[in-house]
Amino acid sequence: MAKRYVSGLLAGAAISLIGISAAAAADITIVSWGGAYQESQRKAFIEPYATETGAKVTEEEYNGEIAKIRAMVETKSVTWDVIDVDTQTALAGCAEGVLEVIDWAKLGLDRSKFIGGDVTDCAVPNILYSTVIAYDTDKTPDGPKTIADLFDMQKFPGKRALQKNPFVNLEWALLADGVPMEKVYETLSTPEGVDRAFKKLDTIKKDVVWWEAGAQPPQLLADGVVVMTSSWNGRIYNAVKSEGKHFAIMWDHQAYDWDWWAIPAGTPRLDEAYKFVSFASDPERMADQTNYISYGPANRDAAANVNPDVLPNLPSAPQNLTTAFGPDPQFWADHGEELRERFNAWLAQ
Repeated sequence: MAKRYVSGLLAGAAISLIGISAAAAADITIVSWGGAYQESQRKAFIEPYATETGAKVTEEEYNGEIAKIRAMVETKSVTWDVIDVDTQTALAGCAEGVLEVIDWAKLGLDRSKFIGGDVTDCAVPNILYSTVIAYDTDKTPDGPKTIADLFDMQKFPGKRALQKNPFVNLEWALLADGVPMEKVYETLSTPEGVDRAFKKLDTIKKDVVWWEAGAQPPQLLADGVVVMTSSWNGRIYNAVKSEGKHFAIMWDHQAYDWDWWAIPAGTPRLDEAYKFVSFASDPERMADQTNYISYGPANRDAAANVNPDVLPNLPSAPQNLTTAFGPDPQFWADHGEELRERFNAWLAQ
């Protein structure tokens, strides 16, 4: 990606606050999810950090197990310094006290610049990924424009695919039924609201193909099995970029979620952990990650640095955020089990 400008003042201010320098650098261990995602982090953050600071960076992979973090903290044998965590782990780890409370002043970062910066006190938003509606422009040239179109069988006859999960589907059902975005979880917290969501899903139930693996939605579109599908945005982008598919994303009411940088409580390398998180949260470096993977930088200032050819494909592009919503992780922590039971029973009917 061509870098649009060097954000020297901002980066310099952040780095000077926490004292990044080759002389002061120390070894650090960074843990993430492996695969193409960790490779993008390696290229955009880890290797440049090692080069700039002289630090020796050790990488490890995990599968998101909070139990590993908990065990290290409880036995006072923390060997991980910075961990990429999902939202559920960020919230649970904060509640349990196994993640450090983030001192944003020490980071030298403006918390208000980060999409989701107020969700938890124990992690820094890193990337946004999103659940969206997608379609094949070869088969449906005048595709859906709003989330209501997902439920419009007259305008868009044919099968549609949805993830086999109440998560996002219930929110979309209420939004399509006219519930204002700010009232969705208030509505879904009542028996009447849950009934309303399932009643809306009833209108398309017989025409839904349920998917469970992320590779399925683009394949269902390519095979012409469905006229539209929910999907993770990266899967659709990759099908377009790597396979030449003529797929398009409808961004109306995209449901975004985050990954986060977190620091395990009790790391003996706390200062170094702060240095890395600050380094990796710089808007120019965050923008550089979009060279390697189609996730959106959580720092709003990064948009100005993103290649303009790439930006429209990211969840964090300003025009894609107009009607976006972040599913409420606390709501799903409180109500997820009962709603999944209701959903599974509804599927079996």
